[in-house]
Amino acid sequence: MTTRVAIAGSTGSIGTQTIEVIEAENKREPGSYEVTALSAGSSVDTVVEQVRSLRPEIVAMADEAARIDLQRRCPDVEVVADSADLVEVADVVVNGVVGFAGLTVTIETLRAGKRLALANKESLIAAGPVVQPLRDTPGAELVPVDSEHCALHQCLRSSYAPDREVDRLLLTASGGPFRGKTADELADVTVESALAHPTWAMGPKITVDSSTLMNKGLEVIEAHELYGTPYDRIDVVVHPQSVVHSMVEFSDGSTIAQLSMPTMHLPIGYALGYPDRIATPFGSIDWTTLSRLDFEPPDRATFRCLDLAYQAGRVGGTAPAWLSAANEVAVEGFLSGNVAWNAIADVCVDVLERHDGVTPTSVDDVIEADQVARRIAEEIIEQR
Repeated sequence: MTTRVAIAGSTGSIGTQTIEVIEAENKREPGSYEVTALSAGSSVDTVVEQVRSLRPEIVAMADEAARIDLQRRCPDVEVVADSADLVEVADVVVNGVVGFAGLTVTIETLRAGKRLALANKESLIAAGPVVQPLRDTPGAELVPVDSEHCALHQCLRSSYAPDREVDRLLLTASGGPFRGKTADELADVTVESALAHPTWAMGPKITVDSSTLMNKGLEVIEAHELYGTPYDRIDVVVHPQSVVHSMVEFSDGSTIAQLSMPTMHLPIGYALGYPDRIATPFGSIDWTTLSRLDFEPPDRATFRCLDLAYQAGRVGGTAPAWLSAANEVAVEGFLSGNVAWNAIADVCVDVLERHDGVTPTSVDDVIEADQVARRIAEEIIEQR
């Protein structure tokens, strides 16, 4: 049976790697997967190539000019503005959209009772109280694509009664490009150095988040939302080789870990094939060459964003949405040269100090929280 796949954010890192996984699987077993829908922002040239290669039924383009251009160049495909339209023609929706913009795809996929392969952590973090009830929709499945949460998902499958038996979730962090550096040494960080990740090839926003450990902090919030584990039982450990992707410690002292060489193809394939495993062996380890696995605690004084995420998660309500929005604005400012790297955390601190304590009950509440936090973050950056 052919699995129909929609790829939201098809021109980004997750989107292009999803296509590579599908092509590899179809090479092994022709017709296993069919890409029926794509969405992108404005990268029309790349989308044109994807349309001609994959022949989807529908493509959503956020940018109006790109939408018109795509329809002119690919008259046989239906071109729309709303990425939520992708859900109707898919069995699995891969949400690889970066940032808060991925919320609509998350909500509409779960609401339609489809499987959501979620790489967009911000939509779950910002809208957790709104998204959680939708996970109970008949047929809805949420399978995480983040390497760490995919690892936790696999480890938890080994437990007979996970709620009772799980003692701790341990998220691993590579430490990013600045592991071991002091705050003083990071006073004049360049964009180029922040984007030089030692083990992962990711988009610029996520790569900067990895350099500040905000990425790991947001993953802590996401782990709480995905698995319901209290924050006091979610820990972070730095593991520079990025081979152990996360671990679960059980009540009897046993720890189960998921290991593979660092590649996003594996968690993407896991989400596409779930509950089965795909046949292409992405991330296989050559145990004759893997000489060591190192672990160390994170430097929370230098990388302050990690504890900011714990703080926002414990406050709950719209606090995670405020943090996510403030961080997006601050990272955009850093990438454009308007914010120093070590000021990203400062902006987030200042925004959280003005949090209004609202608990969201609707998507509109989440959108309003995001907009308010962005406006405050922009004001703070202007004042700086």
